[in-house]
Amino acid sequence: MRLLVTLRMALSSLGTNKLRAGLTLLGIVIGVSAVISLMAIGRGVQQSITSRIESLGTNLLFVRPGESSQGGVSSGLGSAATLTLEDAQALRDQVTAPSVLAVAPELTARLQVVAGRNNTQTSVVGVTPEYQTVRNFPVSSGQFIGPGHVDANSQVAVLGSRVSETLFGLRDPVGQSVKINGRRFQVIGVLESKGAGGSFGFLDDQVLVPITAAYYRLSSQRTAQGGINVQTINVQIAGTDQMDSAVQEIATVLRQRHRLAGQDDFSITNQQETIEALEETTNTFVLFLGAIAGISLLVGGIGIMNIMLVTVTERTREIGIRKAMGAKRRDILLQFIAEATLLSLGGGGAGVLLGLLLVQLLNGQTLFGSQPTQTSFNGDIALLALGVSAAIGLFFGIYPAVRASRLHPIDALRYE
Repeated sequence: MRLLVTLRMALSSLGTNKLRAGLTLLGIVIGVSAVISLMAIGRGVQQSITSRIESLGTNLLFVRPGESSQGGVSSGLGSAATLTLEDAQALRDQVTAPSVLAVAPELTARLQVVAGRNNTQTSVVGVTPEYQTVRNFPVSSGQFIGPGHVDANSQVAVLGSRVSETLFGLRDPVGQSVKINGRRFQVIGVLESKGAGGSFGFLDDQVLVPITAAYYRLSSQRTAQGGINVQTINVQIAGTDQMDSAVQEIATVLRQRHRLAGQDDFSITNQQETIEALEETTNTFVLFLGAIAGISLLVGGIGIMNIMLVTVTERTREIGIRKAMGAKRRDILLQFIAEATLLSLGGGGAGVLLGLLLVQLLNGQTLFGSQPTQTSFNGDIALLALGVSAAIGLFFGIYPAVRASRLHPIDALRYE
């Protein structure tokens, strides 16, 4: 019952100066809505990046060459010419690598692609037919590279959506020809757009050709042993539960083929490792956005403390009268803490509603670059913002409340 009386008195006291209470609430409202909207944007970016990586293929392992060194200076992982097309073919053996479902090697070069008066510098990737399913690259028109194209070293090409738009505009390029490194290739298909921008722009900015044509017609690269060099071997496994066994099988096959007794001349990474590394980075980004928005909550809390100190000064005689009539120190303390908490909780509730509205308005809007902003709202964000606002109100309300409760009734009654 005493709690209800305290809350009623707190509401009555706040209502005596509605403008001041409203302005104090506004600081908390802005802080809470900023926390919710910025963290929703951060989580949306995180989910967007994760989904784009997953769209490249599922249950994937990436086998890349090791590092090369010259004069004692290392060039980093992937710089050595140690993986071959024959290595990729060996990994298809179900006897030595039963966990492997499909294998798709890549041979990549940065080349000039010309169509009429238009040209572009892009990645030309030599692939096999398995690349389409392993890396999840469906075509929007035409067809993908087939086994016959690889066997015959056919000069055919499948264009990424951005390359197609650059070279042919809105026209369908299937059946047309392009020149790659001065050699004429016939366009047989166009890849579906991945809708990727920024660091993921390479998904739509590439040209796929048969891996044999890439080697024999465009970029002849052999290893020290005379094999056809490849930069990456994409390996699809049956399920995530077979990830560890697949890594062991692949490593065993390659060590035997390369006659290795010591350090490996290749590296094996999986899709999940890439996702986890990016999630760590984006989590830091989300927390950073939340911390920036939290500064406005801190400013709102300081505003509550300032208003409560002014209120204590204005109501000094009231406090003296209440104490003279028998009010205890804890009654005064609870009343002023209740006022500060009501201010912060009221502002927090209004801030949550405003934050939800902002999240809905920002979703799909183009704010950064050319890509639409994706937001992701979870209830824990609202609960966190509301809890922090209540804690800030309580923290910054304690000092004015303690100051009010310590006033001596005689001194308070003499105050003018």
